[in-house]
Amino acid sequence: MTDKTNSLEKLEHVAGNGLINRRHLLGLGLSSAGMAVASSVLAADNSLPLEIPRWSRQPGPGASGYGSRSSHTEYMQRTAGNPNPIYPGGGSSRSPLQHLQGTITPNSLHFERHHAGVPDIDPSLHKLVINGLVKQPLVFSYEDLLKYPMVSKIYFLECSGNSGSLWGANAADGSAQSIHGLVSCAEWTGIPLSTLLDEAGVEPQAQWVSAVGADAASMGRSVPLNRAMDDVLVALFQNGEPVRPEQGYPMRLFVPGCEGNISVKWLTQIKLSREPSQFRDETSKYTDTRPDRLSAQFTLPMGTKSLITSPSGQMALERQGVYQVTGIAWSGRGSIRRVEVSADGGQTWADARIESHQSEKALARFRIPWQWSGGSAVLQSRATDSRGNVQPSRSALIAEKGSLGRYHFHGIQSWSVSTSGEVSNVYA
Repeated sequence: MTDKTNSLEKLEHVAGNGLINRRHLLGLGLSSAGMAVASSVLAADNSLPLEIPRWSRQPGPGASGYGSRSSHTEYMQRTAGNPNPIYPGGGSSRSPLQHLQGTITPNSLHFERHHAGVPDIDPSLHKLVINGLVKQPLVFSYEDLLKYPMVSKIYFLECSGNSGSLWGANAADGSAQSIHGLVSCAEWTGIPLSTLLDEAGVEPQAQWVSAVGADAASMGRSVPLNRAMDDVLVALFQNGEPVRPEQGYPMRLFVPGCEGNISVKWLTQIKLSREPSQFRDETSKYTDTRPDRLSAQFTLPMGTKSLITSPSGQMALERQGVYQVTGIAWSGRGSIRRVEVSADGGQTWADARIESHQSEKALARFRIPWQWSGGSAVLQSRATDSRGNVQPSRSALIAEKGSLGRYHFHGIQSWSVSTSGEVSNVYA
């Protein structure tokens, strides 16, 4: 019996179908892939000369004005649907969740959602107007806002249509990216909206804030005033650099924890009023159709949710042995306090290790080792947030909400692993 076999037998299984205690994560490299590499090195013919690779024999290019990624990582791309001639500029692109690690999404891979394309805004000509039920209307240039004290916070952003295909009757073939790729996480830097509203002076009768963008769709959304006065930002920077055009340059509203559509990009107006403005995107869109066919409006906070990103849909396991199951979890109502993982379709569960800071309304990264013995499996994850909200199963969510809606799906994702190692989306 080999040392490798001995090490695998000592692993502490904590749930059905091969899930292993999270404390073994630190030894994964020695017990599986790492040992295989070590064996191949030891078996090498020591008489062979060590070849120095090409890149170690000659200097490479020097410093550049703006960095670029390695040509060997160009497979990491956002995916976008085909252009729609009757909806010019509309659509979205999805983050490659299955290829990412940690919790911060690079700006170039952050998901996009547009309603009339990306406007090319000259910041020197752009204005932000605050008016309506205020004591003194205000107009800010981009340069004006750059002079204000700013705060930086790490928050996720999720389109309310993310994972929407899972409302359907049939489990679509898809990847973590194609099904769930409308979620990303970044450090957002900007001015608390409350600072600007305090400066304008809010009239007592004001109850709502209406935000309007400068794109060709004049995309607008209404935010309850008490929510706007909490942790909402006028964001000018993302991950340290100016917000990119597709994310709202030169400025965007950012409403942490709420559906992405309400964080209006290319922000140009903040209007205070007694009632919501009933924009197109809060009447005909972004509402939740109930079983009685009435629609609920302003379902703003995103639900407690998690997703296994590896192994995940359209991947394949190439060998039997120990794998690292990893994924992300988030909640619009707090921080992630617990993530459980199942390998037998929810019959038994084990606690995963949450490796990232458990920040409010930010992504958390979880991991757990899993020993695959070649049999069929159904991998699932279940998150619990700081307020005790537990991610529901898909069937429980549909029993509560019905299946007529298109938005706010946060049920448990199930990935089936076949005996050949192929991973696919299933309903379990």
